[in-house]
Amino acid sequence: MAVIGMIIAGGSGTRMHQDIPKQFLTVDERPIIIYTLEAFERHPEIDAVCVVCLEGWEQVLEAYAKQFNISKLKHIVHGGATGQDSARNGLFELEKYYAPDDIVMIHDGIRPMISSEIISDSIRVTRKNGNAVAAIYCTEPIVETNEGIVSLGMTYPREKLRRTQTPHTFYLKDICSFHRKALEAGITNSVAACTLVIEMGGHVYFSAGSEKNIKLTTIDDIDIFKALLKTERSSWLK
Repeated sequence: MAVIGMIIAGGSGTRMHQDIPKQFLTVDERPIIIYTLEAFERHPEIDAVCVVCLEGWEQVLEAYAKQFNISKLKHIVHGGATGQDSARNGLFELEKYYAPDDIVMIHDGIRPMISSEIISDSIRVTRKNGNAVAAIYCTEPIVETNEGIVSLGMTYPREKLRRTQTPHTFYLKDICSFHRKALEAGITNSVAACTLVIEMGGHVYFSAGSEKNIKLTTIDDIDIFKALLKTERSSWLK
């Protein structure tokens, strides 16, 4: 049973306000996408990697993969107009090469701090329950507002809330089936694989995430990423 990492890198990164797509921005002489790919390259349970790439940047990606010795990169697929389109393009391409019971791990290209432990737990939970969505507990109070006003009944108990991250991991046949059902139902812009599955009546199971597994969306996130790269946990912390 193969495990394929499918990296979504099809966005243009408009919220970063840079001329270069954020997945190709360089931090400490490495493109962000390479940090992400290296995590999958190092993990012993990952057999192959597919990148859903922003159109026009495929050759740049290939050059970087060669430069940084990303040998597991086997497939490069064009991104789509939305995240759902991009994921579907990649998944339907993978169907041509892999078995229905192979596992596909969908991950944001701009989450470069994914750890080996997160990847391992995602695979473990998928083999046990059928899918896995990386998530962390919500520690801040969450309130709903109406024009900036919070009223009684507009707060949520934190113990029932989770902040989902990626990877989202599924058996290939299952997630492809959900995408086909979504197309038939006219759902075209679900924000993530986990929301698409839920919207189509499926269930998802949580696997380990991390506060460090940040998504690089703004310039502030780049600053945090740079700091995390230079940080080592003190030996007395367990």
